[in-house]
Amino acid sequence: MSKTPYFTKDRVERPWYVVDADGQMLGRFAASVAALLIGKNRPEFTPGQDCGGFVVVINAEKISVTGRKLQQKKYYRHSGYPGGLRERTLAQRLARDPEGVVRDAVKGMLPKNKLGSRLITKLKVYAGPEHPHRAQLPQEFDFSQTVGG
Repeated sequence: MSKTPYFTKDRVERPWYVVDADGQMLGRFAASVAALLIGKNRPEFTPGQDCGGFVVVINAEKISVTGRKLQQKKYYRHSGYPGGLRERTLAQRLARDPEGVVRDAVKGMLPKNKLGSRLITKLKVYAGPEHPHRAQLPQEFDFSQTVGG
């Protein structure tokens, strides 16, 4: 009788994936990227373990949203001083920092613990079509393939 193997982070090889954000909807795209980071697309997926690969997102500036989210969705931050609340709309944030918008959307869909902090470091986001990770031989990932969630 054989035991079911329990994969740990040391026993899993980590593939590199390239995903194109051009024309993708922000929320659905972020959920799919989070599933890749967690490793839900792999047969050795183990909850609570870092089983996923690295994900390189290109064309983050071409991400889409539905409805009036560009004007209505707000991002808040506070300096820590009285009166220090700052707000920006999604349109302002996309114009200034499209990589941060995608990174924050994916981060919100990861676990809120040490594992989530470790997983977000494996996400590389770039505004344009170029990235410096050619040496890792990343493979194109098509989201028409099923990714669990």
